[in-house]
Amino acid sequence: MSFGPRQAAAIASIAAALVLLAPAAPVQSPAQIDSALSAAYEKYKDLQEGKNADYIPALARVNPKIYGIALVTVDGRVHTAGDVSAEVSIQSISKVFTLAKVIEEQGLDAIVNTIGVDATGMRFNSIVAVELAQKAFGGPEINPLVNPGAITATSMLGGANRDEIWKSLIDFYSAFAGRPLEVIHDVYRSEAETNQRNQAIGYLMYAYGYIKAEPMRATDIYTEQCSVGVNARDLATMAATLANGGKNPVTGRPVMATGNVPGVLAVMATAGLYDDSGKWLYRTGLPGKSGVGGGLIAVSPGKFGIAVVSPPLDEAGNSVRAQKAITDISNALGGNPYAVKPR
Repeated sequence: MSFGPRQAAAIASIAAALVLLAPAAPVQSPAQIDSALSAAYEKYKDLQEGKNADYIPALARVNPKIYGIALVTVDGRVHTAGDVSAEVSIQSISKVFTLAKVIEEQGLDAIVNTIGVDATGMRFNSIVAVELAQKAFGGPEINPLVNPGAITATSMLGGANRDEIWKSLIDFYSAFAGRPLEVIHDVYRSEAETNQRNQAIGYLMYAYGYIKAEPMRATDIYTEQCSVGVNARDLATMAATLANGGKNPVTGRPVMATGNVPGVLAVMATAGLYDDSGKWLYRTGLPGKSGVGGGLIAVSPGKFGIAVVSPPLDEAGNSVRAQKAITDISNALGGNPYAVKPR
């Protein structure tokens, strides 16, 4: 069997992620971790850059001063700084775990063959990206971490009806977080009232055959999944479950097959921070995913998962404080999997 250059690149990304899951050197001592978190918290707590997302009215009303950092090691130790109990909506970070669930249900090839795994280089809700991919390559050349691919991924979830699909999905998210998660209903209502662009995207993906049936159901479930409430500790535990090969290090519960984790990390690495994904990977080496609710997760495979919640965003839609804090903490703890020390 032969592969085109884009398919070969996708396979290479997954292979690279497999290497990253090899046993890693232990993360630093608890005191060193606490020191790194405390330093980042103090350094950026008074930062005034960025602003809340305002295209969803409920997000504009979230307290911009929320700032919490959590890091969970693969042996289940939890370290925190700042406000780690305040909940925000998970937003696009949910795409990672819906992607994971589709892979669990249908295998790695389902995503590559139906959606694609290439970064678009465009805004997360771009319709032009869909058109260009269709005209240039005949599809599928998007990815499940931008809205067209994410809505398509949601449409691929198994279940006899909407209620069954939703229960299975929220239970999966909760297993990653280690506690029952719930929807923030005012965010869901606000998004449902203002998601006309996503409805258009859903119909477009249906028209081009990416979504096979019921595009509006997929769009509605996608809207609800983005409205799930999480705090920094939840997000760090979810990230740490990926860092630990699919087993929640806090609860000890296996959540997804270890062999499926590299595919998730590969897409996070190339497309996790919207059109700034390349800059993020260049600076940190960490697979990550942001959400316009203000959350950001990152995974140091074999070492830890880390998350920051801080609602003010930059122009690309990524939390300003979160990017800076995670970069500093990862650098202090040796989290970058590409930073190989000479022997």
